[in-house]
Amino acid sequence: DVLDPERLIQCPLVKHHRIRARRFPYHLVKCKESNPEIAKSLATCPFNARHLVPRATLSDHIMKCSDKAFMEQDVVSRSYEPPQQQLNDGSTWQAPPCDEDWET
Repeated sequence: DVLDPERLIQCPLVKHHRIRARRFPYHLVKCKESNPEIAKSLATCPFNARHLVPRATLSDHIMKCSDKAFMEQDVVSRSYEPPQQQLNDGSTWQAPPCDEDWET
């Protein structure tokens, strides 16, 4: 967490785990390995890999995810960027000379 890296976050896999925000991504990897059965029952949010939610509630989470707005804003801002200028009628790449004669 950029705002407060020392903030404690509750682990979505094991509820009694409390992890500092700066260590949270590393903890998730280790905790998934240590608890594969619990990890199978959770789905990862497409907007933030730190969000692990029960598979049954993933679509609801996606609709309400706070990080969704950042992604949508990024997509909109990219759509307004001017396209890159093309170089003289297309590519300037030329094939290297070839000594092979496939006809013979």
